Amino acid sequence: MDEAIKKADTLIEALGWIRHFRDKVTVIKLGGSMMQDESAMRHTLLDIVFMETVGMRPVVVHGGGAAISAAMDKAGIPPKFVHGRRYTDDETLAIVERVLAGEVNRKIAQSIEDLGGRSMPLNFDSNNVLFGEALQLRNAEGQPIDLGHVGTINHVDRAVIDNLCYAGQVPVIPSMCEDGQTGQKLNVNADTAATAVAQALGADKLVYLSDVNGVRSDKDDPESLIPSLTPERAQELIRDGRIAEGMIPKVEACLETINAGVGKVHIIDGRLRHSLLLEIYTNKGVGTQFSKESKQ
Repeated sequence: MDEAIKKADTLIEALGWIRHFRDKVTVIKLGGSMMQDESAMRHTLLDIVFMETVGMRPVVVHGGGAAISAAMDKAGIPPKFVHGRRYTDDETLAIVERVLAGEVNRKIAQSIEDLGGRSMPLNFDSNNVLFGEALQLRNAEGQPIDLGHVGTINHVDRAVIDNLCYAGQVPVIPSMCEDGQTGQKLNVNADTAATAVAQALGADKLVYLSDVNGVRSDKDDPESLIPSLTPERAQELIRDGRIAEGMIPKVEACLETINAGVGKVHIIDGRLRHSLLLEIYTNKGVGTQFSKESKQ
């Protein structure tokens, strides 16, 4: 009986959050090593089905780096990264499109359906919603950096995504875009794509599923998790070196997204079972939440 009462208490705690987030858009970015963990992916997608069932409007944006690297290895093409981005020549682009915008995208959508939800893969074969242009980067000397077919997003077809959400379907969007002028297909960083979608939709939340539990005051100690950060506090931690290395660009992307009007941004460990539900529907959460005001 005590165990049953605890379960009822958990449901009551979730009730307030379910009411609060009803009809609100949450963009969920899938990527990293958690996508290679079948159990983690299944529980994450089950969380997404739950969110849609209780009235939220989840939108999935995904990468697929490990699957792309495996396909390139099978094809005998060595991967090349420039400034943290996959160099994308014609051969690599063909693999990225086939694997990321094809196989991975359809598999995620089908898995949502298999778990009892409704979904729609939005790729070049169905209905592409991401448009952009070639990404222009320069080195320290001011010279252009050749990234191949790598892009940045300047337009999101919001109407298509909104219509699917209203119809109770989960849009599943791969991190590729099409050049609106030339029709050239471009590879896009998945974090960048998720940020662009969240900003275009005016999302209430953007959740990055990572292989770390969030921002830590000691990067090597999971117990030093910082549950809530304002932009001012995050900048302080960057300045004093407690946010460093690879976490800096992710934190800066979170702050940019908050400033662009997205309500809250979360970094959570996607390998933790039901981490999405625990972050959104419990008072304490399990990751780091970025917002303009401190979490109460």
